[in-house]
Amino acid sequence: MNQIVDAGLRNVSLDDKYAATTGSVYLTGTQALVRLPLMQRQRDVAAGLNTAGYISGYRGSPIGAYDQALWKARKQLDAHHVKFVPGLNEDLAATAIWGTQQLHCFPGARYDGVFSIWYGKGPGVDRTGDAFRHANQAGSAPHGGVIAIGGDDHGAKSSTVAAQTDFIFSAVSIPVLAPATVQDYLDLGLHGFAMSRFSGLWVGMKSVTDTLETAGIVDVRLDRVQPVLPQGVEMPPGGLNLRWPEDTFLKLEERLARYKVPAALAYARANRLDVNVFGRDDLAEGGEPARLAIVSTGKTWLDVMQALADLGIDDATARRIGLKVLKVVMPWPLEPHGARDFCAGAEEVLVIEEKRALIETQLRDHLYALSERPRVIGKRGVDGAPLVPEYGELSPAYCARLIAARLKALAGAADAGEQARRGVIGADVLARIEARLAVLDAKERGSLKTFETIERIPYFCSGCPHNSSTKVPEGSRALAGIGCHYMAQWMDRDTATFTQMGGEGMTWVGQAPFSDTPHVFQNIGDGTYNHSGSLAIRHAVATRTRMTYKILFNDAVAMTGGQQHDGGQLTPALIAKQVRGEGVQKIVVVTDEPDKYPAGYFDADIPVRHRRELDAVQRELRDYEGTSVLIYDQTCAAEKRRRRKRGAFPDPQKRAFINESVCEGCGDCGVQSNCVSIEPVETEFGRKRAINQSSCNKD
Repeated sequence: MNQIVDAGLRNVSLDDKYAATTGSVYLTGTQALVRLPLMQRQRDVAAGLNTAGYISGYRGSPIGAYDQALWKARKQLDAHHVKFVPGLNEDLAATAIWGTQQLHCFPGARYDGVFSIWYGKGPGVDRTGDAFRHANQAGSAPHGGVIAIGGDDHGAKSSTVAAQTDFIFSAVSIPVLAPATVQDYLDLGLHGFAMSRFSGLWVGMKSVTDTLETAGIVDVRLDRVQPVLPQGVEMPPGGLNLRWPEDTFLKLEERLARYKVPAALAYARANRLDVNVFGRDDLAEGGEPARLAIVSTGKTWLDVMQALADLGIDDATARRIGLKVLKVVMPWPLEPHGARDFCAGAEEVLVIEEKRALIETQLRDHLYALSERPRVIGKRGVDGAPLVPEYGELSPAYCARLIAARLKALAGAADAGEQARRGVIGADVLARIEARLAVLDAKERGSLKTFETIERIPYFCSGCPHNSSTKVPEGSRALAGIGCHYMAQWMDRDTATFTQMGGEGMTWVGQAPFSDTPHVFQNIGDGTYNHSGSLAIRHAVATRTRMTYKILFNDAVAMTGGQQHDGGQLTPALIAKQVRGEGVQKIVVVTDEPDKYPAGYFDADIPVRHRRELDAVQRELRDYEGTSVLIYDQTCAAEKRRRRKRGAFPDPQKRAFINESVCEGCGDCGVQSNCVSIEPVETEFGRKRAINQSSCNKD
């Protein structure tokens, strides 16, 4: 028996996630995006094409670990001619990718084309709109193609705003694909490249935490996806792809709207990307009659399917009661023929989508010409009252209650003939739904808090440089920005308000002429400075604004995982030279190790002071007339811990302790250090303080 079992097993290794070309492997969503360009190269080679890949963008939740996964897969990327070059920021990365699609226009090309992937979180998609518009209008290469991955943080868990990227993509005429599973990242990625090449468009991919940070078993066969190129699509002279010299600006606009977007719709139709996945099918001409047709996409489609399971509605039950579900894979532009076929014959169409309505408005337009139109509800119900919220995140429980309410409303609302045609929502089904809802309610009641808790808010790590660097002198105030130091706003740091990434200090530039406050401090992380913040400093100097930029040099892009600075060249000395070149005359360096710099590291007129002198230094800069810069140099505490584990950073043989016999329990040590490793400890003499040695970073 053991021999038979062993014969059925195959040898596996961790490299299979990128190396296997048949069978199934276990992947996270992020790893699937690493594997995607490897598969595209292999498919191109099999088709007789010599292509290369290019990946660029800027990190940020929920796509913050993509660059780290790509670095770890450098060997596999190199072997498949895929080049990963992190962007200094998102729009510069997008412009570089625009350049990859121009390769065929000039002599000297070593490849038939370059397929490219851009990545960025929601705010990065926002700031890249201009680059997207130009590059998408110019087009993709015939053997290239571009996928733009937009990381949507719907719950604002790691962002200053909740994001919805699909409206930005649609505003610049970039079609949007919405993966719902890890398998979708591979399948839709390959379709995305094929669609981009065929239509001449960039193709967006909407990625949310629930799909990107999950894992599953996927089919990695190279021939799993077989794109169908539609026939009979109207083409302009010269085709749809990028060419040089380009047409006039208006000709580019015409080609985009008249030919390229319709070509993407034709591709989606030919490949049946949007599919009826549950209940009554839509194979009959004009659609299968149904009482309730549900339309959803991406992560929300998963919520809908879980909701139906929670309600006890399986596929057989759905067919009997007249319910069907459409999984929309391309929410913009919505493919009209499949949408009409699916909705025709339905009594009511319920569109369930997170955030603002994208599918619902298009669907109403597509159904308007039907002689018998179903009722379409979504963001608002039958009575016009709000139904599916435009804010926050949806859950399976919410979807279950929503679907149950619609089924109850539709039950018995038609005569026997109509029920026979569209399905019967019988008393047995309603009773089962009520029982399942009661279970959901009981679970929620059981999870309600019956005791008081202390809300735990994000805080600086033990030994974090920001525990010291974000302090300001009495009577001063500071402004926050994007980065870990953002958290200073809810600490005793006299820090209030923030800006988008790269806008640090500009709110004060606008406010200063109208305020009696003479000066403010602006915190800005080294990652943000490198990304786009240096331009803000230039503007502050140009406007002669009196303020001090505190450039917090932590030697890592800490908030997204401790990545190195893009290019790996950023140092305190380089920052000092750059801001001096921008016109900043007053520069001071503050550090925890003043003796670590070699002679001549900084210009002779740039003083280096110990961090214990921070208050005095800031008082001096506060009195300076003009824009000044304080470079606070101290390595990120979390990064120190990571490097110590790898033996790449000194590990001091010294620890701090609090003697309980001496401690008076006042807690002032925690106030002064702002350190979360200082904890209360109950003793026979009352509450004292102790240092949690497991979380202490030895600062």
